[in-house]
Amino acid sequence: MRHGNKINKLSRTHSHRRQMLANMASSLIMHKRIRTTLAKAKALRTYVEPLLTKSKEDTTHSRRVVFSYLQDKKAVTELFRDIAPKIADRPGGYVRILKVGTRAGDNADMAMVELVDYNEGMLKDKKAAKAKTTRRAGSRKKAEEPIAPKTEPSKTPVERTVETPVEEVAETPVEETVETPVEETAEILVETPAEEIPEAEEKTEE
Repeated sequence: MRHGNKINKLSRTHSHRRQMLANMASSLIMHKRIRTTLAKAKALRTYVEPLLTKSKEDTTHSRRVVFSYLQDKKAVTELFRDIAPKIADRPGGYVRILKVGTRAGDNADMAMVELVDYNEGMLKDKKAAKAKTTRRAGSRKKAEEPIAPKTEPSKTPVERTVETPVEEVAETPVEETVETPVEETAEILVETPAEEIPEAEEKTEE
């Protein structure tokens, strides 16, 4: 009977169970994601999360306490050097368990255990979801505001669009195109032949 006993022994002795969880915790710290059975994943979460909390305070004492659980120098170094700064602002809940179906041989429930702050895909989805909520709220406000004043401002833009372009087109381009080329052509046509014609007549008479 296991009345009131919250610890899953996983059909192992105390020493075997502790060494297995230490190995799984080291693998999770090094690879950031591991695949195991659902029962082991739940046991691993209660084993590794206190160690992640302990790593936030980088002292010799904290490193020795974590090493006594993991028994792996590389995992301890990785935990305090890379993982601890990334989870510094998170108040718990460092591990996520995702069910991935059943195992082919014995039909055991399988799960993926991963560190929350290292799944970039889910972090992007959360940011996008937050942005969508703000856009929806903004669109509702915009839809509510212009209901009343829609009739009045519709008159003003029509008057502006009719008045302004007619004046601009009539004043500026017509005067420039009519005045400048007429004077230039008149001067050229009048001056040049008047000087050249008498010279030609004089030469023929001589």
